[in-house]
Amino acid sequence: MTTIKAWVATGAKSQFVQQEIDLGPLGNEEVEVAVDTCGVCHSDLSMLNNDWGFSQYPAVLGHEIVGRVVKVGSAAKGIKVGQRVGIGWTAGSCMHCHQCLSGSHHLCAESSPTIVGHKGGFATHVRSHWAWTIPIPETLPSAEVGPLLCGGVTVFSPLSMNAKPAHRVGVVGIGGLGHLAVKFAAGFGCEVTAFTSSESKFAEARSFGAHHVVSSREAGDLRKLAGTLDSLLVTTNISLDWSTFINTLAPNGRLVFVGVVPEAIPVSVFPLIMGQRSLSGSTIGSPTMIATMLEFAARHKIAPQTEHFPMSRINEAFQHLGAGKARYRIVLDADFKK
Repeated sequence: MTTIKAWVATGAKSQFVQQEIDLGPLGNEEVEVAVDTCGVCHSDLSMLNNDWGFSQYPAVLGHEIVGRVVKVGSAAKGIKVGQRVGIGWTAGSCMHCHQCLSGSHHLCAESSPTIVGHKGGFATHVRSHWAWTIPIPETLPSAEVGPLLCGGVTVFSPLSMNAKPAHRVGVVGIGGLGHLAVKFAAGFGCEVTAFTSSESKFAEARSFGAHHVVSSREAGDLRKLAGTLDSLLVTTNISLDWSTFINTLAPNGRLVFVGVVPEAIPVSVFPLIMGQRSLSGSTIGSPTMIATMLEFAARHKIAPQTEHFPMSRINEAFQHLGAGKARYRIVLDADFKK
């Protein structure tokens, strides 16, 4: 048995309150991790507010977790006590379905989200299946790793599947996801065009590795890019002129949504057919994809731009995020009193 301290959301849009929670016995294939830091992802805010309709309360949120292993189940493999590890959106999967056995564990129908029906990382300790407990390369600083475990792999995964070094890649939205997408696309050797509605982010986008920056609100500037982009990664959660963005795609180009745009997207089929273009979505990644992303980030010295709060100021951090003031990812440093 492990009794932990955690910051708990008791209901939709509630304030976090600190409580003690009993995690129960450690499962044979589980790993228990003492939390050092945990990122605040926008999906934590969505789950707090029940924006997607499947939140469960009371909730311990937080799924960009970095810490040290303190307990290992009897059947856990490849993980040792004292090891520095990370846990992202997923805390476990069935390990026997077609998706798991083919390496697409993140698409498992029985996967266990770290913050839905499970105690997440805004706590002293968290648990996950050994396969979803990812060792962290030594050269990556713990303070900056957390956002890579969700936001990082969310943009890295579709880039690794679709982008090639000679490609022209567009990134729509320069925020928590988008700034990482620009960094990874530049690391892949692509020519990167950043799209943002905020002129204050133009210089920052270039500092992240963008070769070109275009206003997402200027239809004339968008039309000048018609037929030029091999991949377009949409990281924003607002509706835009999607027909114009689709027309920026080159023949065989692909537009990939990783931001959750709430409204239905009107699409004309004719431009897709004539250019053999495609639209798709992408979500997180398998344990192997996460590990590969961390290795790539270490090799290319890619890190998120972060703001740090002590975890005891979690409510202030969520207000900061909800007000759209985060530049660009928030990380909470565990500061529970012993």
